Amino acid sequence: MTNIAWPMAEFAARSLEPTERDAILGDLIEVGETGWSALQNVLGLIILRQAQLLRTLRPWVAGLGVGLPSCYLLMGVSASVACTYERLFKPQVVRSPWWPTANEGILLLLCHFFLLLAWSWTAGYLCASLSRRTLWVTAALGFAPWFIDNFHLAPLPKSCVLLFVIPLVLGVLHGLQGTRISPLLALFLAIAMTGVMIFCWTNGALWNFNWALLVPAWYLVSVALRTAEQMGPEGSRLPA
Repeated sequence: MTNIAWPMAEFAARSLEPTERDAILGDLIEVGETGWSALQNVLGLIILRQAQLLRTLRPWVAGLGVGLPSCYLLMGVSASVACTYERLFKPQVVRSPWWPTANEGILLLLCHFFLLLAWSWTAGYLCASLSRRTLWVTAALGFAPWFIDNFHLAPLPKSCVLLFVIPLVLGVLHGLQGTRISPLLALFLAIAMTGVMIFCWTNGALWNFNWALLVPAWYLVSVALRTAEQMGPEGSRLPA
């Protein structure tokens, strides 16, 4: 049992800062703690650190300001993409009058699919950047609407509203890894998203609140420009 608990304690300790992780594991080894006792100590420290973080503003800005509204809007876009696809390619499917789709054609469907990928990735990146150590709070708040709203998708499965999850998770992973994005690439992505959104808007295929999903893309632009300013001409950080 001890052999099982120690790897679990070491895995759980990964959520701590490297210096703190090395210190607590070293202390536990030094005092000869058993596996399960070590695991309890590590989990206790993690809970304490999480409680301290939740007393700050950043987790709630990430969860309530970005995660919740972004995921709810992305669920709506996912539902619209799924229903539009069914309407265009499987017209024999019985449709509910409440389906979130209008008269979009294939071109607008492709535009929506591109925006779904881009919105999801940039929202995930922003959430990870704002709330690196409290992502569970952001995730809990972000996916809460899935348990509340039925999205009127029958006969399609409710899982259709989760089309955005994979690009969102990729964005989170890139944000956690601190993936650096060049200002040119960030600007190109933001301008492309804005242009496609304007096209959808002029064709009556964009919900007003979906404009909020553009904020993370322009946030990436500001971060990329700020990072470029802090780096020297050869990619080295300028002295403060």
